[in-house]
Amino acid sequence: MILAGEPSPLGARWNGQGVNFAVASRHASCVELCLSVDGREETLRAALPGRTGEVFHGFVPMPLAGPGTHYGFRAQGPWRPAEGHRFNPARRLLDPAARALSDGHFDSVALRDDPDEGPLPVDTGPLMPWCVVIEGLPALGRLPRPLVPWRDTVICELHVKGHTWLDPAVPAAWRGKYLGLTTPRVIERLLRLGVTAVELLPVQEFASEPFLAERGLTNYWGYNPLLWSAPARTYAVEDPIVEFRAMVEALHAAGLEVIVDLVFNHTAEGGAGGRTLSLKGLDNATCYRLDERGGYRDVTGCGNSVDLSVPATRALLLDSLRFWAVDMGVDGFRFDLAPALARDRDGEFDPHAALFAEIRSDPDLAYAKLIAEPWDVGPGGYRLGGFPPGWAEWNDRYRDTVRAFWRGDPGQVGALAERMSGSGDLFRRGGRRPQSSINYVTSHDGFTLADLVTYSVRRNQSNLEGNADGHAENLGWNCGVEGPTAEPAVNALRRRQARNLLATLFLSRGVPMILAGDEIGRTQGGNNNAYCQDNATSWTDWLLESPVAPGADFVAGLAALRRRCEALRQDRFLREDDIRWLHPAGRTMTDDDWSDHHLRCLGLWLSPVEAPDHGLVVLMSAEPHEVRFSLPPEAAGGWQTLLDTGRDTLSAAGKAETSQCVLLARSLIVLEQYR
Repeated sequence: MILAGEPSPLGARWNGQGVNFAVASRHASCVELCLSVDGREETLRAALPGRTGEVFHGFVPMPLAGPGTHYGFRAQGPWRPAEGHRFNPARRLLDPAARALSDGHFDSVALRDDPDEGPLPVDTGPLMPWCVVIEGLPALGRLPRPLVPWRDTVICELHVKGHTWLDPAVPAAWRGKYLGLTTPRVIERLLRLGVTAVELLPVQEFASEPFLAERGLTNYWGYNPLLWSAPARTYAVEDPIVEFRAMVEALHAAGLEVIVDLVFNHTAEGGAGGRTLSLKGLDNATCYRLDERGGYRDVTGCGNSVDLSVPATRALLLDSLRFWAVDMGVDGFRFDLAPALARDRDGEFDPHAALFAEIRSDPDLAYAKLIAEPWDVGPGGYRLGGFPPGWAEWNDRYRDTVRAFWRGDPGQVGALAERMSGSGDLFRRGGRRPQSSINYVTSHDGFTLADLVTYSVRRNQSNLEGNADGHAENLGWNCGVEGPTAEPAVNALRRRQARNLLATLFLSRGVPMILAGDEIGRTQGGNNNAYCQDNATSWTDWLLESPVAPGADFVAGLAALRRRCEALRQDRFLREDDIRWLHPAGRTMTDDDWSDHHLRCLGLWLSPVEAPDHGLVVLMSAEPHEVRFSLPPEAAGGWQTLLDTGRDTLSAAGKAETSQCVLLARSLIVLEQYR
């Protein structure tokens, strides 16, 4: 017997006496609940008897339903693809609010519905995994969240599997799993680097695209979500929820925050010829952006785009954020293709979108760090600097400017100064701060640091897309030889370039983000789009001895320098009296100097007001030859060298009274003033 139940919350909720099921669909005429005791045969199918607005709901008492019960939905309604309706009761559907998924694989062909051929009558029940009812989750341990201020945050982006799959310090059963990140040695490495937060590539349940399966490849990165609020089973030994929470608690105990990369902009259902798995079968016309003929308006490049201008769809997203923040203990979110989340009914990006206000007004999300990937592939989709106060954004202009300067491209000194100052040209509006800029030189998307200094062109043949995927221009430079070499001089230059890039990152205002494995020279063999490479291309080899690695000690030293120097972490933009930008001749940069297209050297001197305890001078030269850099006459006193990438050192090299500093070719020096 099924009772009417309650319309809220969405999903399946166990209350001790039974399970309440609730699912939203504006256009369905009926939603059926399917149950299974063992996840094999369907043992019960019945219509949900209650309906409140757009929500169908019902309560199933014990012993018919409880924790561990397998379930799914079937939706009845019109089949009119030209109007966006694609109901097919032969499709057993996943609950978009489900917290757990059973084992099982998808038959990608049988799960498709062709709008030109009508709804296929094949029952997909035997071809689909089930959603699973979970018990209510107890509160996480009593350890407080780290709550690291933005100004002190240093992020390390990593992949749950790739980071530990080849790590001999991790127990064999835990390699590639959430529990692998709880291993003391793994945590010690992160702490040694000076990072304060890990940013995990997608950990939501995801599925590989059919075209990858046809090529014998898989979606390794996970940017193809199946369920928004279910931790991916592939990273669990047994129970993904229990093990994910254990990972979070272990990282919190070490003082590390956990940020997860969440994908709400599209789903694994694809476009018109894609699979019917969940939203497409429950209410396609409401959940996805469609054109006037029922076709998909794709601003994600993944076949469909979720329509979050609809309140019911936003409610699903907000429920998911609360699950990750409250039940799973997550400290922040990185939103993939974030402009797609804030497009209005006409498809225009709205910086005042209701979603932004709803996130910020939710008490369960008040302390969450919010990070936008500020672009999608739709019209007007590049929105860097366009997100509201309280948000940080991946700053690809920072990445490109720093890469271009150190490659030796002309005309970069002005842009470099702007980026190192916190990108005020992008983020100064609306009371935002330099910490709105997530600064990075490498991420999962593109070259690793070692590849950035080893390859000038991508090497993506193994992706089986004719080497046409991934960015064509990476602003990488091979230092004179394409690919690995045994030539000591080339490797020394590559190592210096890697250190230059990282040093610039840590010496800039904003929030630095590093890519895990860059410190040991992790390489993808020149593949700059390794999203489908679940193999040695992507995994971190902790036994690697790379001749171009900048070194963990070097990164740790940069982080320590940043912590030590308050001026590098100020949460306001630099003013003219805070800093002097220096020409190699020792004078303050003039308008003519800034417009000198051939100038490849730049210095900055943080004033005593800005840095009373640590007067710093940073000198940078991307010239291919030695440069003598004069210090201004008023820089009285002596200096000690804290960093010289030209000599592979990061330690005090003695004090000296000096008015000139010699920079080796393509190098960076940091001096500390003493009086």
